[in-house]
Amino acid sequence: MKTEPCELTNLCLLRDGTRILLQNRTARDWRGWALPGGHVEPGEAVVDSCVREMEEETGLRVLDPRLAGVKQFPGGDGSRYLVFLFVADRFEGTLRSSPEGEMRWIERKELSSLAAVKDLPELIEMMEDPGKSEFRYVVDACGKWQKEIL
Repeated sequence: MKTEPCELTNLCLLRDGTRILLQNRTARDWRGWALPGGHVEPGEAVVDSCVREMEEETGLRVLDPRLAGVKQFPGGDGSRYLVFLFVADRFEGTLRSSPEGEMRWIERKELSSLAAVKDLPELIEMMEDPGKSEFRYVVDACGKWQKEIL
């Protein structure tokens, strides 16, 4: 088979000096401080989905988001979950939270003290490393998930 079902999503690392914008997610399947983002709608351009999702979830309009790589992992039904990772330093608007979770500017030095989603520090590091472009989970022969950063 040359194709597989795929769910397309995005995350955005929005930076403001030494601060980054995080969302304290309330969803049961991905709870904790995380980068904001969401789904790519059918027919929607990937960059446009990042701008739209950020505005919906944060109240901020991201200007000039740059694709920094992808994150991927297998779905439970043989599909693939693909996350387009964006970085941006420019925005306009007024920050607000959404039903998805509280939004807050966090100083980088505070990251280690937050109840963040488990791979957040490594994901941010990968996104800011121009030599890296892929953060993926693969299932090994024993059925365990293994993390790879390329």
